[in-house]
Amino acid sequence: MKSWRAWIEPSLAVLIALGCAVLVLVLLGANPARALVALAGGAFGDRLALENTVVRMMPLALIGLGVSLAFRCGVWNIGGEGQLYLGALAATALGTRLLPDAPAAILIPVLLAGGALAGALWAGIAALLKTQRGVSEVLSTILLNFVAVLAVAWAVHGPLQELAGSYPQSDLLPEAGRLGIPPGLLRIHGGVVLVLLLPFAVWLLLFRSAVGLRLRAVGASPDAARYAGVSPEREVVRALLLSGGLAGLAGAIEIAGVTGRLFENLSPGYGFTAIAVSLLARLHPLGVLPAALFFAALASGSGAMQRVAGVPSVTVQVIEAIVIFLSVGFALAGRRS
Repeated sequence: MKSWRAWIEPSLAVLIALGCAVLVLVLLGANPARALVALAGGAFGDRLALENTVVRMMPLALIGLGVSLAFRCGVWNIGGEGQLYLGALAATALGTRLLPDAPAAILIPVLLAGGALAGALWAGIAALLKTQRGVSEVLSTILLNFVAVLAVAWAVHGPLQELAGSYPQSDLLPEAGRLGIPPGLLRIHGGVVLVLLLPFAVWLLLFRSAVGLRLRAVGASPDAARYAGVSPEREVVRALLLSGGLAGLAGAIEIAGVTGRLFENLSPGYGFTAIAVSLLARLHPLGVLPAALFFAALASGSGAMQRVAGVPSVTVQVIEAIVIFLSVGFALAGRRS
């Protein structure tokens, strides 16, 4: 029954949200059918639109995986945005300053690993504050987001600014550090392989390993887990490190696969949208990919909806808000039943 609800309820949340969106569009005097067709066309209407949606999906999926993993342990990691920025910062520093002449076989793994490590260490600050000083991880991860964004701004105006000094951005990564686009594709880069494989890896970790059992035990009841010999503090640190590592990896992939360089406002809010992705997926790793694809499609199609149907793109935010509200509501109802 629970597995059935875990897949039906998110779909129902999306359908209800779209129904509410139709009602809003009618009240605005717009043509709902034309608006929704434009939304779908902007996300999936042609090959380029589809690939743009998939590229948007990648960071959402990776950060959403990390959020889901942390939430399973009862840890509220709201810092995916900052961890993404730190991962991007580390990858840029490695690629443009420390190892600019390294071959691709060395540089790409180092960039990805460096980004993941930076994100994990950034989340580790919140983990230490929580376990050693009792500071709420919600508060610390939110505040660390601002610090990370400012750190990137400082870096691109200072030590990582392009050598020409013309703009507040880094130099381009060397070609050896770029995630190539496979033949026959337009925008989807090699990072998609990791994005498709990692949900299964996280699923195995959570549901088919002793580590995952301990993480979930702490999330279900820290006191009972401690009684069984599991240290909640240790698992909280582990959960935040893994969660931050996935977000940092998303930042490194964004630099190596999409932008090629670091600049301010690198993310349009991936770290925050990924929380909604995680909620829609009901914290299940295998549900993160379709949930991320849904939110990526909304973002990709909003511009087309505005251009073609004359509907404000913020209508998409209404859909997202309703999906989040219903996802949380279904989850709470499921706990009571």
